[in-house]
Amino acid sequence: MEARDEETRALLRRLYDAAVKDALPASCLPPHLPKPPAPGEGRLVIFAIGKAAASMAAVAEDYYDREFPGTHIEGLALTRYGHAQPTRHVEVLEGGHPVPDAAGEAAAKRLLRMAEWMGPEDFALVLLSGGASSLTAQPIQGITLDDEIWLTRALLASGRPIGDINCVRKHISRIKGGRLVETIHPARSLTLAISDVAGDDPSTIASGPTVPDTTSKARVMAIIDALRPPVSETLRAAIDAAPETPKPGAEIFAHASYKLIASGTGSLGAAAAIARAEGYDPVALGDAIEGEARELAAEHAKRVFQARAEGRRVAIISGGEAGVTFGDGEKGGRGGPNQEYALALAIALDGMAGVTALAGDTDGIDGGSGEADDPAGAIITPDTLDRARAAGLDAAEMLERHDSGTFFAQLGDLVKTGPSYTNVNDFRVILVENTETDRSDQVDSPP
Repeated sequence: MEARDEETRALLRRLYDAAVKDALPASCLPPHLPKPPAPGEGRLVIFAIGKAAASMAAVAEDYYDREFPGTHIEGLALTRYGHAQPTRHVEVLEGGHPVPDAAGEAAAKRLLRMAEWMGPEDFALVLLSGGASSLTAQPIQGITLDDEIWLTRALLASGRPIGDINCVRKHISRIKGGRLVETIHPARSLTLAISDVAGDDPSTIASGPTVPDTTSKARVMAIIDALRPPVSETLRAAIDAAPETPKPGAEIFAHASYKLIASGTGSLGAAAAIARAEGYDPVALGDAIEGEARELAAEHAKRVFQARAEGRRVAIISGGEAGVTFGDGEKGGRGGPNQEYALALAIALDGMAGVTALAGDTDGIDGGSGEADDPAGAIITPDTLDRARAAGLDAAEMLERHDSGTFFAQLGDLVKTGPSYTNVNDFRVILVENTETDRSDQVDSPP
């Protein structure tokens, strides 16, 4: 059984690694890179923002130096701490994520200034990936960095979907919500994006710095008025006084193009192909799943029970973005949404034989302190709860106080990969064996 367990763990990691590889910039970016301005006819200015920013910038540099030698390349890549990569032409700066900080604000100011110097003959290549919303901290007049930090923390703790969170972010930013293109105009631009949001809406990815914003000020005010603790009257008035974001049909978007180059759909498909080759029937739930981590786990456990009842050998694969909602004054322990999902799933399955699972974030970092050595997620096996009890761990109590990271660390079941330098959000897979035909669960009968 131990050998079988190790084989299954290895398969879970192969599925996760395949999902990540499909969205790596080296795989998905080069086919979409445009021709640069001819030498002497303008600059190619790269604006790369997000967890994959430095990696995307490095891949783009290599492509242009190889295919179009002599191209004038400059630019700036703004990424999360621990996600820098070596570059030759593009400067790489780091900032705070998921909560913005002073370093990110200073870097965003430099990026905005570079955009202001774009001329009509120049070409802006904007490379976006998950995490860009937190990194581009450049609040509009009347709102401070401390205000943005407070709002970000309150929105993240509220459990609201990413679309609502980014709606607020767009209306208080000088970069998000189409305002980067507003600054780049009249220069031409192309945005190439790796999506980390359910539904792949360009106006939600990275809070849509280069596309029209379809959200309204009324929606923003409704979202912030529902926050607890409440927004201060001073901050509320500043948000209410903010100008509207650029809307569809605005002339500034006439020379701005946009293309999605990777998303959770492709990553889930890459994993499903491997699962099928291993004899599992892939059950794809899609990459647009959002919700509370423990509630998603309960729903997916029901699918496991159904598959078992039908005698099917399946791989239940899903993406999207799980969340964790904290109560008033609740801080929680260690761990992120994927680890919380895994713990809740283990409890719901209660040691069911022949069922294993992995839940992880494709950026390699699931919640935690935001350090590069944070875990990507966790693995569960049929003996997870038995091993926890033997170690003196109370799974239900640790789930209640959001301490899944401590739980899995003590069991040795954390998935640790380091930064992947890409991000298409969550990856979850549950392998369900048909125990009636799985020879590892059978004992040979006497003749």
